[in-house]
Amino acid sequence: MELRHLRYFVVVAEEGNFTRAAKRLNMQQPPLSQQIRMLENELGFTLFHRHPKGVDLSIGGEVFLHEAKSILANVTQGVQRAARAANGIEGMISVGFTSSAAAHPLIPEILRAHRAAKPGVAVKFSEGNAAELTSAVASGKLDLGFLRMPVSRPPGLAFHRLLDEEMLLVLPVGHALLQKRPKKDMPAISLKSLRDEQFILVRNPGATGMYSSFIDACVRAGFSPKIAVEVDRMLTNICLVASGVGISVVPASMNGFHTDQVVYCRLLESGGGFSAPLTLVCRQADALPAVQHFLAEAGRFAKADR
Repeated sequence: MELRHLRYFVVVAEEGNFTRAAKRLNMQQPPLSQQIRMLENELGFTLFHRHPKGVDLSIGGEVFLHEAKSILANVTQGVQRAARAANGIEGMISVGFTSSAAAHPLIPEILRAHRAAKPGVAVKFSEGNAAELTSAVASGKLDLGFLRMPVSRPPGLAFHRLLDEEMLLVLPVGHALLQKRPKKDMPAISLKSLRDEQFILVRNPGATGMYSSFIDACVRAGFSPKIAVEVDRMLTNICLVASGVGISVVPASMNGFHTDQVVYCRLLESGGGFSAPLTLVCRQADALPAVQHFLAEAGRFAKADR
């Protein structure tokens, strides 16, 4: 049985006449009659009662008509859904992000624009550190991951650097380095003045890249930082600074947290190679149209943000 047999049957049933049905199907009447006979032989029952004026559906034909229309409709819908998926306008993608990446306003802008442009594409979200996200993308558990600085570069992955932003020093309110400084403007403090401070940093290797970059910046300033605590998420840094455990550095986009308990300061050396990138990682060979559309949307917003 082929789909064309179902279509022939439905048209004959709707027309109630082989001649009219053949005309509608743009074919001759004898071949059409032959195809219906073949279908009936395959089914093992008569679909039509034939009479001089045309045909009427048999009891079996009435039931089969409903089923045939349902099958044809499902095939049509399946083709349409497949076409939408092939064109990236339907389906699902999985996106992960680190807490510090999610704090940047570019991320919700990209996600909002993608939802508006591709409402038929569902997005599954997850959170993790840079190492976890990179591994998940490499293994196919995630399609895309927003992170800061890559901690590893497994083969087969592409890392798209969307932007770079300033790193800010986070001090507790009342810290000695804040004394006699203007309150209206964001303080600017040199790394060299931090040699005796206790630092709170994201755990290595969860954020190896930024961890190493900060250590290198301190070494260039003439000292090795004293690490008081290592945490799994950068948001925890700020909470612990507010608690008086130590000081930390975070991307500038995170400067809205605990503003009544901490003070964000510029680093005088932040322009010397120490910054916070925003990176989007994906598989190089991923040909999923929905992923390609997401990458294009992210790239467009990143260019506009620069």
